[in-house]
Amino acid sequence: MANISRMTKIPFLDLKQTYLELKAEFDSAYQRVMDSGWYIQGEELRAFESEFADYCDVKYCVGVGNGLDALHLIIRAMDIGAGDEVIVPSNTFIATWLAVSYAGAIPVPVEPDEATYNIDPTRIEEAITKKTKAIIAVHLYGQPADMDPILEIATKYNLKVVEDAAQAHGARYKGKRTGGFGNAAGFSFYPGKNLGAFGDGGAVTTNDPIIAEKVRRLGNYGSQIKYSHEVKGFNSRLDELQAALLRVKLRHLDEWNRKRQIIADQYLTKLSTSNCLTLPKIPTWAEPVWHLFVIRTHKRDSLQKYLTECGIQTLIHYPVPPHKQGAYREFYNLSLPVSERIHNEVLSLPISPVLNDESVQYVIDSLSKYNL
Repeated sequence: MANISRMTKIPFLDLKQTYLELKAEFDSAYQRVMDSGWYIQGEELRAFESEFADYCDVKYCVGVGNGLDALHLIIRAMDIGAGDEVIVPSNTFIATWLAVSYAGAIPVPVEPDEATYNIDPTRIEEAITKKTKAIIAVHLYGQPADMDPILEIATKYNLKVVEDAAQAHGARYKGKRTGGFGNAAGFSFYPGKNLGAFGDGGAVTTNDPIIAEKVRRLGNYGSQIKYSHEVKGFNSRLDELQAALLRVKLRHLDEWNRKRQIIADQYLTKLSTSNCLTLPKIPTWAEPVWHLFVIRTHKRDSLQKYLTECGIQTLIHYPVPPHKQGAYREFYNLSLPVSERIHNEVLSLPISPVLNDESVQYVIDSLSKYNL
């Protein structure tokens, strides 16, 4: 067993260590912005938008205030609103649903494929009505959704497709990066994400110039020209400082994702003999970036308590599904058993580019010793 004391804390994510690893680069970017005297919608933002668009292999990127805003502004840019319906995964963070609600539309939940936790394409058609305008596919935990059948259904019914790529920076589906499959994609740069800012931030990627222009205008008070406001917009802009710091991280993102892959491979290999844990399943067409490594067990709470006593921090993503949240009381009577089962059993293990081999082995050894 790894030589680590039971009292040693293994954090779920050490953001400070991420900063220290590239301190000189971050400090240089910070100083560059401060010296410029320009802090909103300047050269750093334009450079990041260009670099992230290239990274995602799309034509356009628009920086916004956060991941929720990214999805919300996409939906509004598609002219989806009151009375319209948008198909969403039942198993997702609530932001996916909130984006639809913010636009005045109605989220229509569809259960996931229990093997991948992403929306089940075989269930989508039965949820489509005359009011359906779009499908949101979430690449949950950093694993891409099965996009080909989703796109086929969208084409058949003339629907828009939105990727919620908040957890999937750099993930690939059949060799192609997420962010360019649908009509547009929303990314979050929340600090804990694979590509995380030092505060809130987000972006929209698309190959559609009209969507890009509408999102940019909506996020800037509905204005293209200062003090001229064509539509009722919002204030949702990625600031210069966050853009500069994200540019530093973007240069290292693939390397950091590879480190996550190495850790995930160790978990998958060395925990595979456990009959009490359900490990992630990876389709042959998927190249996940392991934003989260999520296991399942019927005794989730007792396992989490045990790991805490071992000094290992774990998190639950997410304990309550959207349709059981107070914000969506109108869905309380809806039966979504697959999502409910998943939310009752999931537990996220530590995984990050700064997690060392000794800590990974300690997590594995601790899990191997626990009698579920």
